[in-house]
Amino acid sequence: MSNFLVVRQGDVERWTLNDPATRNALSDSMVVDLFEACLRAKADPSLRIVVLTGAAGAFCAGGSLGHFASAIGKPLAPGEDDPLVAVNRAFGDVLHALCELPQLLVCAVDGAAMGGGFGLVCCADHVIATRRSVFATPEVTLGLPPAQIAPFVWARLGDAVARQCLLQGRSFPAEAAQQAGLVDDLVADGELEDALTDSLQRLRRAAPGAVMATKQLLGRLRSKMPDLRDEAALAFAGALRGQEAAEGLAAFAGRRPARWADGEKR
Repeated sequence: MSNFLVVRQGDVERWTLNDPATRNALSDSMVVDLFEACLRAKADPSLRIVVLTGAAGAFCAGGSLGHFASAIGKPLAPGEDDPLVAVNRAFGDVLHALCELPQLLVCAVDGAAMGGGFGLVCCADHVIATRRSVFATPEVTLGLPPAQIAPFVWARLGDAVARQCLLQGRSFPAEAAQQAGLVDDLVADGELEDALTDSLQRLRRAAPGAVMATKQLLGRLRSKMPDLRDEAALAFAGALRGQEAAEGLAAFAGRRPARWADGEKR
């Protein structure tokens, strides 16, 4: 079964992250599928709305280290090219592609939206979430920079809230996420689909050509920000191969505090 599902119904496409065993973590193949879906949508004038959601009670657990787990804490040999750079850069490409969609992008969140999943939500034009949903960027607590998502979190939430997310790894329950401006519509658990139906009906009041033109104008504002994809990829790859990531991820796996959390020297 594919871990990325696309279902078309009229002028709406539903994109579902579909890997329940990992809470829909972003594998390499899922990132590729999501990017290709963006390219197809961008070239489809008959498509008006894209709904991005997750399967089986989670939105997205963030990035999956996959077959790069062996790189954690392992520095590169002198002159060696790091494959992690290209992998992380590819996720940055997805975030940019989502923001460049000419269609309205709706994120329907039920459950956890963590790390890279948080970044996906920040690309949306409209966000619906259930009350049981939680949003967090825990990367720094694991010894990693949330590098690719940082510009999108900052653009969506502003400097002060972005610093709470990105520098503290703060977790936001759904109500707090709505107060921060990340969630637009907050609905009761079990009512996501009904709320989504209502939202799609309301969003169709916006003419597709006017939506596209407006998003292009908004994109011009975003284009004034520096493109940090390459710099972010290098920062993430370098950190993953460092000792902080080795300690942070080991602490997470062992359900213990990382050494720096207790003020101990690394």
